[in-house]
Amino acid sequence: MTTFKAHQSNPELVMPASPTPQGSKTLSDVDSQIPLWFYATVIEFFRPRDAVDGHETPVVDVAKAIREALAKALVYYYPIAGRLREVSKGKLAVECTGEGVVFVEAHADVRLDELGDALVPPYPCIEELVCDIGDAKDVVGRPLMFMQVTRFKCGGFAIGVSICHNMADAYGVIQFLKCVTDLARGQEHPAVLPVWDRELLMARNPPDLTSLPFFVSDEPSPPVQPMAMDKMAGDYFLFGPREIAALRSQVTEPATDFELITAAMWMCREEAIALALGCGRSADGSQQQRASSLLITMNVRGKAKLTPPLPRGFYGNGFVFVEAELRGTAASSLGGTVELVKKAKRGMTEEYVRSMVDLFSVGGAAPYAQGWTFVVSDITRIGEDQLDLGWAERVAGGVPIVGDDHATKLVSYQMRCKNADGDDCVVASMYLPEPAMDKFKEKILLILAS
Repeated sequence: MTTFKAHQSNPELVMPASPTPQGSKTLSDVDSQIPLWFYATVIEFFRPRDAVDGHETPVVDVAKAIREALAKALVYYYPIAGRLREVSKGKLAVECTGEGVVFVEAHADVRLDELGDALVPPYPCIEELVCDIGDAKDVVGRPLMFMQVTRFKCGGFAIGVSICHNMADAYGVIQFLKCVTDLARGQEHPAVLPVWDRELLMARNPPDLTSLPFFVSDEPSPPVQPMAMDKMAGDYFLFGPREIAALRSQVTEPATDFELITAAMWMCREEAIALALGCGRSADGSQQQRASSLLITMNVRGKAKLTPPLPRGFYGNGFVFVEAELRGTAASSLGGTVELVKKAKRGMTEEYVRSMVDLFSVGGAAPYAQGWTFVVSDITRIGEDQLDLGWAERVAGGVPIVGDDHATKLVSYQMRCKNADGDDCVVASMYLPEPAMDKFKEKILLILAS
């Protein structure tokens, strides 16, 4: 695999291009939940667009163009140029100070095509494409975004963004980046204007948790020791038309690509953990030493999700979790596991969403046992394909397995990409202890060959 070193400029603060409103804005109860107190990272790759209709592509100073567009974007998204403060235990507000975000320019002496023929993860030297943000969980009083633009010697480049997760989810981050690319392309205004409206995801008074049977119980669960995080391995698994067809042939009921991929990876993950670490369920699903839990992040945007619905342009955290447990006969077949995934998704009613927001407001969280719980996030439809600079086009990107925070790496992201044949595919991340990863690779190959 290609290795390289990115040569970075000194970090600078980029402030909004014109004066912005001052004051304090309270984050929602979904935004403030403790598991989101960290910087999430996204990396997007671009290459210069070929000449069209005989017109040459303009020569652009990439870093200068994006830096200037970033300053203009912060006029619209001015809270991101502020700083967080903790107003009470576990409750956050952003002070709109206009202090700015961190920007770094870098260059690497490699060509974009040296990173891989199809530009699918794992990308080499991914740490070279993002800023050093220090402690990823230290979010109060610091810049809320760090951006690095890395130029390759072919003219291609990468935009690496680390943003405080309390400020935005994956949809919100891509919406912000689309604003930057719109403005860098020469548009006067972004195509979608940002909307704050965090009050739409505040808890009820009094909170009502009755719709959360998995999350709230009169009988507290025994504490679970976190999985040992030494000697971990991260990898990605590609699901193209052939792999999806292989999975679909093993189920009798209709299922989405997400349901098939999630069920297959969940089954294989649990079998791998059981075989490699001596805990979990047995390979035949007949014994259970602990509950094998799945958490799925579910987007609450859309007309049918909330009343009133989250408006177009909302860039805050707009998701909740649903849970399933792999038990009994369902554990022994892909079709049975798919049904568990589908049942969990069907449980996300509006009342469920409201109860989940209530849970966050009282300091509750999803029942997450670090390392043991399989956490899945589908980001295949967050709009990355709409990132268009005009003079450069997006060719790949997503959420990398990067940094020192094991908890964030443990989320399995499903992302859209293209394989070497140009087929639309889904690539899914996995992070496990090395012995379990070896077993997982064996198991996933077996299920795809069935």
